[in-house]
Amino acid sequence: MSHPTADRACTSALTAELPHRIAVAAPPVIVLGDAVLDVWWAGESRRLCREAPVPVVDVTSCSSTPGGAGNTAVNLAALGADVTLVSVVGDDADGEMLQRLLAAAGVRTEGVAVDPGRRTATKQRVVATDQLLVRYDTGPTGAPSDDAQRACVAALDTALLAHPGAAVVVADYGRGADGPSLFGPALRAELARRRGDLGLLVVDAHHLAAWAALRPDLVTPNVVEAAALLGEPAPVADRIGALSARRDELLAASGARTVVLTADRDGAVLLGTEAPRTHRTWADPAPESRASGAGDSFVAGLTLATAMGLEPASAIELAQAAADVAVGSPGTAVCSTAQLAARLLRHRGATLEHPELARVVAEHRAAGRRIVFTNGCFDVLHRGHVAYLAQAKQLGDVLVVALNSDESVARLKGPDRPVNPAPDRAAVLAALSCVDHVTVFTEDTPAGVLELLRPDTYAKGGDYTPEMLPETPLVRRLGGEVRILDYLPERSTTLIVDRIRAGAPS
Repeated sequence: MSHPTADRACTSALTAELPHRIAVAAPPVIVLGDAVLDVWWAGESRRLCREAPVPVVDVTSCSSTPGGAGNTAVNLAALGADVTLVSVVGDDADGEMLQRLLAAAGVRTEGVAVDPGRRTATKQRVVATDQLLVRYDTGPTGAPSDDAQRACVAALDTALLAHPGAAVVVADYGRGADGPSLFGPALRAELARRRGDLGLLVVDAHHLAAWAALRPDLVTPNVVEAAALLGEPAPVADRIGALSARRDELLAASGARTVVLTADRDGAVLLGTEAPRTHRTWADPAPESRASGAGDSFVAGLTLATAMGLEPASAIELAQAAADVAVGSPGTAVCSTAQLAARLLRHRGATLEHPELARVVAEHRAAGRRIVFTNGCFDVLHRGHVAYLAQAKQLGDVLVVALNSDESVARLKGPDRPVNPAPDRAAVLAALSCVDHVTVFTEDTPAGVLELLRPDTYAKGGDYTPEMLPETPLVRRLGGEVRILDYLPERSTTLIVDRIRAGAPS
């Protein structure tokens, strides 16, 4: 029989196998929120209308998918969660279609109440050759009926009884107190009453202040929502930096243990109360028209990674990978287990040989980008690694990680190391959004690679001073600077491996 500590360490490691481990575990998640039917009309446009200067779209396809809280639920199900949706739809054809689509995607719909006389929220988009031309919305103008809200309260109770300690995701997209949100006083009161029964509470809401009293574990505002929480307009320049500096205010105003601020193509930043108190991710570049649903994929990945015990910094990296999958797909996108695993694996074998890396770095430098360099074994990637790599990225524009070869690790750490071979270690590193390039060196020090690349900054994480590093004189002779980054005590691969071995059966 395997040891629980060893199992948890394997399960929560940020590897390409983690999405499959999540799917096997099938953690229960209850999603409460405003479900929407998204309709996409797609075609081509080659002319303008004679009646007005607007494009004419020759429609070639029409597709419908769950949106809003429905898309969050579908993303969770696609990643292997056992998902129950608590929501309200209208007694109309759109409501019937939405429920069919949800059920087909593996979402439990017994918690979806049908409200007679209510119109199902629908968002219809017209797209011509990947360009969104217009979106028009139809749906309810007020809150659900009292009967529908009571049905949602009962559905929440039933779901919590069936899945004690389940994670709960609140997807509140109402326009405020007078908007057509699902969340009336009765459902809010029931959530507050059952707060102690929830394993994890994640709130994704346009108006986060209304949820502060519930003390969420995680909130996921975008830039506009975070600024509104502070009672200010959204910053225009350095959006993430400006709001990250207000971390303590955002935590207090949201009532949350952790705020994860999302900024679309600028990535995301974790603002927490525990070390590391901040962690930044970088998104794959994509047009805004591909962003529909990416936030739901992000929330789904973040929720499941956190529920599975992943460290916060690694959880946000997994969430960013899921969002990157979504923005690479048309329509209201969904990230599946296979797609997420492929995204984490996409850099396997993508390490650059030294001559090719030198050419790429020269191109970066010619474009005016600052090069940051670090090195290490990175045998079992842990929170300390992830935190310091993200910090290193912020010292410049391009982060290069030089990885000790297997032979080099064995000489430095002993004959029973590394635990993971170089291709696997490189793949996991390259999957981090903060890492731009990975290379492997066979010597005991990266002196040869430093001579070749001449980085602007050489970064190391640990309890060093620059004078303690043998690379410092070389870096300074090459015109670079040496920076020592934050050190997390009791966070090392050796300690992790020792703990697992100590708990393993003899």
